[in-house]
Amino acid sequence: MFETLKNAFKVKEIRVKIWWTLAFLLLYRLGCYIPVPGIGESLLETAGLSNLNYLSIMSMMSGGALSQGTWFAMGISPYINASIIIQLLTVAIPALERLSKAGEEGRRKINSLTRYLAIGLAVVQSIGILINYVDGLSASVDGSASLVTLLFGQKWLACAVAVIIYASGTAVTIWIGERITEHGISNGISILIFVGIISSAGQYLLSSFGKITGSTDSANSLTAFWQLIGYLVAIILIFGCIVFVDLAERKIPVQYAKQVKGRKMYGGQSTVIPIKVNANGVMPLIFAFSILSFPELIMSMFWPKSNALAWWQMNMGTDSWVYMVVLCLLILGFAYFYTTIQFSPEDISRNIQQNGGFIPGIRPGKPTTDHLKRISNRITLFGAIFLALVALIPSIIFRLIDQGSAAVFTATGMLICVSVALEFNTALESQIMMKNYKGFLK
Repeated sequence: MFETLKNAFKVKEIRVKIWWTLAFLLLYRLGCYIPVPGIGESLLETAGLSNLNYLSIMSMMSGGALSQGTWFAMGISPYINASIIIQLLTVAIPALERLSKAGEEGRRKINSLTRYLAIGLAVVQSIGILINYVDGLSASVDGSASLVTLLFGQKWLACAVAVIIYASGTAVTIWIGERITEHGISNGISILIFVGIISSAGQYLLSSFGKITGSTDSANSLTAFWQLIGYLVAIILIFGCIVFVDLAERKIPVQYAKQVKGRKMYGGQSTVIPIKVNANGVMPLIFAFSILSFPELIMSMFWPKSNALAWWQMNMGTDSWVYMVVLCLLILGFAYFYTTIQFSPEDISRNIQQNGGFIPGIRPGKPTTDHLKRISNRITLFGAIFLALVALIPSIIFRLIDQGSAAVFTATGMLICVSVALEFNTALESQIMMKNYKGFLK
């Protein structure tokens, strides 16, 4: 990774792309600290943001902007949700499926639909959050005037302005992500998520250093020091395991028969079909967490003092064994569901047969399809078990080390960090190789 970065800075065009990426990331982080007039961090933090799993994940992915009530509070989460919805609808709606296969023009139209849906979701999420935390709009923030006071005492107008501000923050965030994709190295949306998660971890590290150096009690300083060391060791070990599994793959050998066409002979080569162990990435986790968090989110927004919400938080909270069992079952189900969308054994078997290939020891046609299905099901099961372990074990370890560190790196955040870092490294290597190849041709 570091060697790749060193080689990248030696190439002028890639070096310019890296500087563009860093400039846009700086702009994004500045937006995460721009306060909304009349709204401060008391809007969400005093209302118990940490008690809601869904909002905690949103705050982590925005680098703490949601908990602080700043301009980019909604962050890139609405765009991620819109992308998932469009991806699922592409399978269900024939018109969207035709667009996805229509080349560059089709992808451009799908990207436009995703943007519009993301802005709509940002408006809906802003309204939902403000319905529950509307009292914060009329509260004084750090002795300054509240948003309701600034808008002549009209609460409805304050809510409308807040929704417009937060939705515009999402629009600007999407624009920054697309500019990174256009002028930078890799996928801009993924990099923004990565930076948001790393920023949340950085804030925790700074607070830990503050406890170590700022405490007058030597016992508390020593405890904070060992908690920080234990946290860093756990992070390194967990990230190492995630990288190891994320890079693991099953290679299925394919042999192509020799074919004589005219005076030339084709084929006779051997290749492999690589199937990643964790081919689904973080998607099953996102689906499972969303399903489990949705009832709590709805009840907290519209019935915040109901007995149903109290029962849900007591029996379906993140510390209950029922939550863990249901979460593992949902991860398993969504892993198989997402595999059926992404991996088609019938299409692969047909392509192999049409190109004169075969898997050694397996007859072409239906036996090849059944063989690929059997391998895919086994790998998907192992990948789902891995995701379930990642969803449960790290959070337990972090709680044992330091209760405040459990929300810094969630399972979703760690998997996203690993996948984005590997994707960035791969994109950087491919661009370096392309420049070297062009130089060789010259």
